[in-house]
Amino acid sequence: MSAKSQRRWHIGRVTNIRQETDTAVRLKVEVPTWPGNDPGAHVDVRLTAPDGYQATRSYSIASSGDTTQVVLVVEELPGGEVSPFLTHHLAEGDELEVHGPLGRYFVWTASDPDRSPVQLIAGGSGIVPLFSMASAREREADHADFRLLYSVRTSRDAFFCEELAAMSQTNVNIVHTRESPSGSTRPPGRLTRDEINRSTFPASVRPRIYVCGPTPFVETIAQSLVQLGHEPVQIRTERFGGTS
Repeated sequence: MSAKSQRRWHIGRVTNIRQETDTAVRLKVEVPTWPGNDPGAHVDVRLTAPDGYQATRSYSIASSGDTTQVVLVVEELPGGEVSPFLTHHLAEGDELEVHGPLGRYFVWTASDPDRSPVQLIAGGSGIVPLFSMASAREREADHADFRLLYSVRTSRDAFFCEELAAMSQTNVNIVHTRESPSGSTRPPGRLTRDEINRSTFPASVRPRIYVCGPTPFVETIAQSLVQLGHEPVQIRTERFGGTS
């Protein structure tokens, strides 16, 4: 068992908090005992109230590699138990309990001998684990071709704007469903099957595909990919629902 697969609870300290969007924050957490993690992994974050009540939620990790710094991006879900605290009340210097690293299925590693093209498709905050993969690919001089198709409501809702714009090893295509940015020739609207076909690797090259986002988005995208000829075994999905 590798170090990255040794799951346990860790105590980390928040070293930086920055506003990612109007409803999301980026957290940098220094975890001295963290063994490192593969791109696409996630953690459980546990909060404990003064009366002993505990609430735990899972969050994808935006960072990867052999580092003790864990980067999370948390979007507030109104009425949630964990995300409102993390987005509004957590302060730099606070301690945070994290369990992980978790996840072996939805990961990409540079050591993988399979050099098939990699297609990433994200909806909203589902970009986080895929950003981790694309960032890891940026550090590799020679590896698989990468493409990222990112569906987001408006440009104000997009995560990692500066980092995505600076990527050179991943072809990044961002589409907007509710409001197009100035100068865009694409009208706002949801991704269509034809648009997915034009914007992603063709089924003939058998890309490895990672899809992450809200459950309806993931199911729609996966169905469209199969209809376009992609083999289901080549499609890996991660979805999230309504508690946070």
